[in-house]
Amino acid sequence: MIWFLGDVHGRFDHVIRLVERDRPEAVVFLGDLECSLPLDMILRPILELTEIWFIHGNHDSDRPAYWHNLHGCCLSDRSLHGRVDRIAGLGGTFESQVWLPGSADTGIQNYEDFLERLALRPQHADIVATKKQNALSAIFPDDYFTLAMEKADILVCHEAPSCHPYGYSEIDDLAQAMGARMVVHGHHHDSLDYRSNWPRLGFEAHGVAFRSIMAIDGSVIS
Repeated sequence: MIWFLGDVHGRFDHVIRLVERDRPEAVVFLGDLECSLPLDMILRPILELTEIWFIHGNHDSDRPAYWHNLHGCCLSDRSLHGRVDRIAGLGGTFESQVWLPGSADTGIQNYEDFLERLALRPQHADIVATKKQNALSAIFPDDYFTLAMEKADILVCHEAPSCHPYGYSEIDDLAQAMGARMVVHGHHHDSLDYRSNWPRLGFEAHGVAFRSIMAIDGSVIS
């Protein structure tokens, strides 16, 4: 059994308790972990009990420590962002400074492009540092379109597909290109009933609520 974990925002006690009780095969964090310590240290009690996977959310770049504790820890290779390991992952959110569907094209394809553009605009050092930090969790076209060339049964993402009031058809397009039968997202802290949209989408869509846990069969664990 695989569990999908809604935005925990720094609280992992319920995850540890329930994994110790039920021993799922794997758990997948859907972003906004906000790790105050390295993730492997936080989850030490369950490292031998389950496989741990994650994608990042927009709040995981709010502080340099959050990003480092997620991507600089011993579990950094468990990031699913931009890759497929049984499950495909797309972390982060669409951001106007990088790529916001429906807005003017910025011409930025990846983080390196963003840094080059930023260097061309003289700004206060603190502003530059903040923009560099925040852009780490943006969705970049290169990551999106590279992932679209892959195949996967399940896509996990922080952003929602179009069936959510604040979702994006670009998530639909990605899932359809990959042949995904299921999309699971976090970010919006809700769990709406999307079933009437499934025929239109061509895949099952599920949102996992704030600090909630959903099993791969759609059942709510917590």
